[in-house]
Amino acid sequence: MTRRTHMTSNIVDVLLVGGGAMSTTLGMLLKQLDPSFTITMVERLEKVAQESTDGWNNAGTGHAAYCELNYTSPNADGTTNIDKAVNINAAFEVSLQYWSYLVEQGLLPEPSEFINRVPHQSFVWGADNVKKLKSRYEAMSAHPAFREMEYTEDRDTMSEWMPLIMQNRSGDEPLAATRIGHGSDVNFGAIARNMANYLEQQDGFNLELNAQVEDLTQQSDGTWKVSITQNGQRRDIHAKFVFLGAGGGALPLLQKSGIKEGKGYGGFPVSGQWLVCDKPELVQQHLAKVYGAAPIGAPPMSVPHLDTRIIDGKKAILFGPFAGFTTKFLKQGSVFDLIKSVRADNLGNMLSVGKNNMDLTKYLISEVRQSHKDRCASLRNFFPDAQDKDWTLAYAGQRVQIIKEGPDGAGKLEFGTEAIVAEDGSIAALLGASPGASTTVNTMIGILERSFSERVQSPEWQAKLKEMVPSYGESLVENTDLLLEVRARTLETLKLKP
Repeated sequence: MTRRTHMTSNIVDVLLVGGGAMSTTLGMLLKQLDPSFTITMVERLEKVAQESTDGWNNAGTGHAAYCELNYTSPNADGTTNIDKAVNINAAFEVSLQYWSYLVEQGLLPEPSEFINRVPHQSFVWGADNVKKLKSRYEAMSAHPAFREMEYTEDRDTMSEWMPLIMQNRSGDEPLAATRIGHGSDVNFGAIARNMANYLEQQDGFNLELNAQVEDLTQQSDGTWKVSITQNGQRRDIHAKFVFLGAGGGALPLLQKSGIKEGKGYGGFPVSGQWLVCDKPELVQQHLAKVYGAAPIGAPPMSVPHLDTRIIDGKKAILFGPFAGFTTKFLKQGSVFDLIKSVRADNLGNMLSVGKNNMDLTKYLISEVRQSHKDRCASLRNFFPDAQDKDWTLAYAGQRVQIIKEGPDGAGKLEFGTEAIVAEDGSIAALLGASPGASTTVNTMIGILERSFSERVQSPEWQAKLKEMVPSYGESLVENTDLLLEVRARTLETLKLKP
């Protein structure tokens, strides 16, 4: 495809900082809502989608809460609270609707190039964990969003669902598993790169690579002056609206903006590593994302799972993640990122989080000290016959967990994603990690509603949003009939039906 040649403009309607899943999605939505928008995207690396969005920098799980045990929690009466799971599931359905629309319009390629059906399963061992999983299943399968969930304690059934995991598994320890057949493996990097390629063909869009944002200041007229360095040259871009979608790099930029909504926020960086196997005779025996229970003290992003990955047509098996501590906010960041983020307004929150999360600190120290032999021993809890020589270590992307003031006034460590929007709507930032990219479309529409509120309320934008996301304006959490209706379409369009 031939790229258009654009004149570089220093005055734009929209400036997108970062070239990952968030910024590319917001750019696509805005260009479809109003093709006359002038948009510049600045990316600090030489290509888009190279940090957390890149295929190997995340687990590729389309987070629908089918298998992730940390998205449900126990109630005092022994039942399971599924509220968070229902909300995450509904948010992912919004992404599936938008991707389906883009496929139908020819704006995304054949679905198998970016999303594939991979069943989502939970697997636990030990009487207590089996009891918890059964309670989770009973609560979830009673809800229409999860009505297709299956549960078993039968080893033969589990052998059909996950042969590698059950192969030569000895002993009589209680086991249990759940399964939803239409789970997915998503290459978020492929989605972002295809979106960026499309945007580059549009008039009024500029992609600036190797461009580092140094500072940003709001002007008296409400616009933003953003200073960037590119190829050794410094220049300013003036924008009516700025989106900070730079992954772990969003927090320092939010702090530089000086907006009151960003006060008190800090970040806790966590690195990740995977064990990867591409041995054909093993890969062909495993088609699932199988999530287990997290160790005590482990952050939610460290829930162990054995996953099928399909990236650029190549299949592999991934196990992990193994967490580690780093002071970098980006995989290709600086070791000074953490210390530079400490400010007077967030110091108290960060200190109290450090004081109150000693289990997490101990866990991270133990993870960092693990050898390849130790990691493979953890793998054998899932895959008893795993051989150390078949697995290699790969480094995942950085995750910066949110630190903010809690209801009691003390610092609180948040696991999840959070959109922060200035009162005047002129700047927005996205902080946090998982479920992250899975809920991108829902999150970006939320930013549109807050930053472009008058335009969103117009009949033209309402109609276009409804065309792109048929459930727009209605709650998939409350309207489960609509949820099942849109799901039937997306499973068909994206070829995810079992």
